[in-house]
Amino acid sequence: MPAIKSKSARPARPSVAPVIVPEVTPKRFFGHGLPGTDLPKLNGKLIVVEGADGSGRSTQIQKLTAWLEGAGHATVQVGLKRSSLVSEELEQAQNGNILSRTTLSLFYATDFADQMEHLILPSLRAGFIVLADRYIYTLMARDLVRGMDESWLKNLYGITLVPDAVFYLEVSPEQLVQRVFAKNQALDYWESGMDLGLSRDMFDSFLQYQGRMRDTFRRLQKTYGFTIVDGERPPEEINRELQQRIERVLAGK
Repeated sequence: MPAIKSKSARPARPSVAPVIVPEVTPKRFFGHGLPGTDLPKLNGKLIVVEGADGSGRSTQIQKLTAWLEGAGHATVQVGLKRSSLVSEELEQAQNGNILSRTTLSLFYATDFADQMEHLILPSLRAGFIVLADRYIYTLMARDLVRGMDESWLKNLYGITLVPDAVFYLEVSPEQLVQRVFAKNQALDYWESGMDLGLSRDMFDSFLQYQGRMRDTFRRLQKTYGFTIVDGERPPEEINRELQQRIERVLAGK
């Protein structure tokens, strides 16, 4: 009787790891937004670094730009007073030290709105990472310290896109004044809050004004949930933290 050949076992199918697609947080505006904006087409990421002059903000922006571009991410930078529409006029007006708080607020809002429409949104639509060297949080904090109505400000900046991540580099006023003097050998009229009449002495006014700004940022953080980063550490240590946090944002975590 011929032997019956046993059927060879079928080879096991190779296991295939599931493809994990990063969760994409839908883009949204703080308020009414800009008409005609197709939010689902904004595929890029908007990352904001906030902080006073002397907080190391610009240094961190430069380091982050080099790191992101080195990893193959196309990036673009935006910031205050960079609009082609009114930046020069705003600079000239501030040099006179005679702007009212409302005029100052509307000048900055115009500068910001122009960049939002013509630079930030088109860059995000093209898939870029937009690094913002300050955002509406600085503008709102400045206005709130000067006594502007918060509801009016929220409506004014309702055209603004909610960022994917916001980092506020917190530095004490005492540290700030040392850093600013070391860099510029002078204090700025507006960054010292001299228009508020806090003190005739610019040094003392700077400390009071920046203390109020820090307190206002802390209050805004409770509303908007941005990340407060200790800005008094070495720049390399701060940058490592920012990179780790941004990596999570890019991975959709």
